[in-house]
Amino acid sequence: MGFLDAVLGRTKQVPPKLDALFSLPTAALTLQSQLDLIPSGHAGLCFKAGSGESTLSGDQDVRELLTLDEADGEVSFTTDDLGFTWFVINDDDIGTLVTRIHGAHTTLIEHGLGPRLLCAVFGFTPATKPGCGDVRLVYLTKQGTFYPFAPRDGEKRDNELELLLRSFVGDDLPMEPELSRWMALWGLPVQ
Repeated sequence: MGFLDAVLGRTKQVPPKLDALFSLPTAALTLQSQLDLIPSGHAGLCFKAGSGESTLSGDQDVRELLTLDEADGEVSFTTDDLGFTWFVINDDDIGTLVTRIHGAHTTLIEHGLGPRLLCAVFGFTPATKPGCGDVRLVYLTKQGTFYPFAPRDGEKRDNELELLLRSFVGDDLPMEPELSRWMALWGLPVQ
């Protein structure tokens, strides 16, 4: 970023960091052995619709681009209450979920949509009910870090479980060190 950009308040876009996604299957084994949490079979990629520079002319082009090969699980699109678009994948294999989310990230970046990418979310559920409750691992695309989100009824979250989860998978995953970035994501389309 140059001097004029700094004076005018322009910022340089941070490129997405994707390599840490591939450490999630190892962390899933740790979650299963230590906390009895297994992958729910759901993952989602959140991005801003209709903004930024792109070689694609509209959101329908993005949908067509990301659903070229549906052989690896069911895919769908949804829009949340804040207007963000979610590319949701359902597949029982955590490796397939990670590969498809990484592929969607890469495809969007290659088509000039990297600045639109916000996060990816992977669902985990207790193997034995009721267990400790459902948990989502949120991957912050720009930081290349994860954080746990444990939603509870009534838009409450289980902070104790989130911190416990961090202590168990901190060696497997790059965890977001700033707790202020551990945002609550209510109404997620990822179970």
